[in-house]
Amino acid sequence: MMEGLWGKKIGMTQVFSSEKKVVPVTAIDISNWYVTQIKTKEKDGYDAVQLGCIKDRYQEQEYSQDWLKHPQKYFKALKEVKLGSTTTDYSLGKVANISDILSEGQYVDIFGITKGAGFQGVVKRHGFAGGRASHGATFGRYPGALSHMRSRGRVIKGKKMPGHMGVEQRVMRNLEIVKIETEAKVVLVKGSVPGKSGSLVFVRKSRHG
Repeated sequence: MMEGLWGKKIGMTQVFSSEKKVVPVTAIDISNWYVTQIKTKEKDGYDAVQLGCIKDRYQEQEYSQDWLKHPQKYFKALKEVKLGSTTTDYSLGKVANISDILSEGQYVDIFGITKGAGFQGVVKRHGFAGGRASHGATFGRYPGALSHMRSRGRVIKGKKMPGHMGVEQRVMRNLEIVKIETEAKVVLVKGSVPGKSGSLVFVRKSRHG
């Protein structure tokens, strides 16, 4: 069985629980993922399944073996998922089924790439307090000293400085699956998920719950 599924983050919304409380959720689209390659321990050294997300223009078409011959043309993303058991349950061209892997009430870990924020200073990037904004102070949002006598004037490795922010892999652990829309192949997960709307995320069974 696969450890998880790849999906596309749709965005955030809210639903009502059985206690009539508002629950913020993130919608993840798991549709249009096909098995494009099967890897076995005998041949490749490990058991895994490669999944491909079909491009929007081909979603209304029926599955064709030609898709596997030209994956770069028909699939907008190819991702690999490791298997916890044998690969006998999977065949080329099979659509990934949510109910075989995920269920409502289950806790999952979600991996994603954070939003990019470009080049940022130390106040936004690292949460520096900055200087006073009164009495003629000119310190403002400066980073302050970069070195000292013990470092002989050299900047120490790992010093928090201005630079590119975002576009890093992050994981949100132990998020609860509130609801699964089987027909629409959409998973509603409690809380926020890394990345912008439309970005790819990996939903894996939680190992810490």
